[in-house]
Amino acid sequence: MTWWAIDLRPSPERLDWMSAWLVSHTGLAVEERPDGTLVAFAADEPTAHALLAQLRQASGEPLSAVRRPLEEVDWSIRWREGLGTRRLGRLTLVPSWIPEGSPPDRFTVVLDPETAFGSGEHGSTRAALSLLERFVRPGDVILDLGSGSGILAIAAVKLGAARAIGIECDPEANVVAARNVERNQVSRQIELLEGDAAILTPLVGPADLILSNILRNANVELLPAIGSALSPTGIVIFSGMEVAEGAVFRSALTAAGLRAVAETVDEGWWGVAARR
Repeated sequence: MTWWAIDLRPSPERLDWMSAWLVSHTGLAVEERPDGTLVAFAADEPTAHALLAQLRQASGEPLSAVRRPLEEVDWSIRWREGLGTRRLGRLTLVPSWIPEGSPPDRFTVVLDPETAFGSGEHGSTRAALSLLERFVRPGDVILDLGSGSGILAIAAVKLGAARAIGIECDPEANVVAARNVERNQVSRQIELLEGDAAILTPLVGPADLILSNILRNANVELLPAIGSALSPTGIVIFSGMEVAEGAVFRSALTAAGLRAVAETVDEGWWGVAARR
């Protein structure tokens, strides 16, 4: 299917009306360019033709418009453009589609997140990785809650953890994570579980280090389960929260019997490491 764009040049006084009309009749966003052009989108040429006819009738005035087909794009891979190798502390994150000039070393994580969260390009993931590198110890048992692409579990093993267990409620994400685990040759050290982290976490503990890169509300809801699975001397790393949420979450940590021992911020995303 080829999508079509409709370029429109309304008068300045009609721009807001036309933009609202297009959104209400297409259910799609409208692009507003600096020169005053509005760009609407339609699923195919007949739909674009019909939409333009309806708009002309509704506006009741002459209308300058151009219809054009859009390039067919495979968005499942287009997002890869502009992404490259990234160095984070000792770790090197390498997209799987980029050929490396030299064999990867022990700290290289080869990754293709596909539709799962966790590529190393988001501040919350980098904040978690930064704290993970600081606190992981050789031989640790790791729990990764909301494991997504598997990036944190894989990184933990690369940094010396003995084994890691990823818990993810999205079955498609676990399929992606399994491929990443395989391409990093850490299948023997990483187990991926599908289900509710609140239920599974207490069953697979104790853990020396627990990672929870989700959202603040989910992190708060998981605190009881995390408390039951964390070893007496263990560390738990939370991310997925904006800086402004820090004060609220610190209160929740205290109420759960945990105290913050380190914090980091990456592009407005806040991560915190805590222990009992």
